[in-house]
Amino acid sequence: MRITVVQGDITQQEVDAVVNAANRRMRGGGGVDGAIHRAGGPAVLEDCRRRFPDGLATGQAGWTTAGSMPARWVIHVVGPNHSAGETDRSLLTSCYANALRVADELGALTVAFPLVSAGIYGWPREDAAAAAVETLSGTRTQVEEARMVAFDRSAYELVERAVSHVNQ
Repeated sequence: MRITVVQGDITQQEVDAVVNAANRRMRGGGGVDGAIHRAGGPAVLEDCRRRFPDGLATGQAGWTTAGSMPARWVIHVVGPNHSAGETDRSLLTSCYANALRVADELGALTVAFPLVSAGIYGWPREDAAAAAVETLSGTRTQVEEARMVAFDRSAYELVERAVSHVNQ
């Protein structure tokens, strides 16, 4: 699998699936979650309610329609809330591994990922980038491109360094 890094808006990526850093309830929220729900429109929320009436546990993944976005699917993952004491790194890495598993089930070959838990959930950004890249590069999958989408320049540079470190 090829890991690419772009700076931009995850909701505008022309890929098979975008990964949403969701909260446990899966009803929308702030950050990436809010952006995906706004861009996808009501179909994303309706599918979340129908498919996941009780939400998802931390580290787990599930899919819904992407609604109005260019992608076909949204793969929702619930990252650990570091700020609230969820500091087990395996919960973070399982988000990426489980997202790839769901992508394989869907037949998605191109998947756009945010930096899970690195925003309001407070995971240290450098470790969040390392965990993402290590897990993506070390997980067997049919996905051909894992596109890390950084919203700003500093996140882009951080993820780019993590990718170059793994490729050494």
